[in-house]
Amino acid sequence: MFKTLAPPDPTEFAGKRAVVTGGSRGIGAATAQRLLDGGATVVTTARKATDEMPKAATFIAGDLSTLTGVRAFAEAALGVLGGVDILVNNAGAARAHLGGTSSIPDEEWLDSVNLNYLSAVRVTNALLPALREGGAIVNISSVAARLPTPQLAHYSAAKAALNAYGKALAAELAPAGIRVTTILPGNVVTPGGEAIRQDLADAVGISLDDIRSGIPLGRPGDPRDVAETVAYLASDRAQWITGATLVLDGGEVPLI
Repeated sequence: MFKTLAPPDPTEFAGKRAVVTGGSRGIGAATAQRLLDGGATVVTTARKATDEMPKAATFIAGDLSTLTGVRAFAEAALGVLGGVDILVNNAGAARAHLGGTSSIPDEEWLDSVNLNYLSAVRVTNALLPALREGGAIVNISSVAARLPTPQLAHYSAAKAALNAYGKALAAELAPAGIRVTTILPGNVVTPGGEAIRQDLADAVGISLDDIRSGIPLGRPGDPRDVAETVAYLASDRAQWITGATLVLDGGEVPLI
């Protein structure tokens, strides 16, 4: 069970402007809320709003799987914020194909690359001119990028590309005082993640508890675990961290 934490410092991100993509539920919603709790002004986006998204954030509906959609969102976000200090590229989704890599349709490979990788590239490019010195970009990838499975090969490949992009971008933006880091969450309880894990468990006749039994810390991740990590990496406490790729999985896959 996730331990209740002390309330965050409400001045930690005072005056900071943040964009969180995929912010309508799960990790994105928890991240948006954590930044709000730290005093940031937050804009989120997803294809549609949900009851889970923080009410204090400004929500802009958008489709980040296309360049046109990204440009429209970026223009609207900057209209609200004026500039950006923190960018969290969290948009992503996947569907497991139990038949393996050869059963994944071509269009799903393209959709996965567009949403799980190119959305981050395009959003970053669109907002970069407004990202000031001292800013931070945090990309949300996945342990699937390092532990690919046939059923999620398209998702793993896109997230692996995101990892490489983040490392290259960090080197490029460091002289401008902008830091770039990447988080690889493992078994985190989110609506999308749970649906995929249930499909995979059903296919081999095991339960979700069986899947989680190998986590050394004894529980699956909570979206707030990731949100706290984002908050740290986006803060001045992490001022000498850039180009880092952090596996966040409760110790489940310690060798990657």
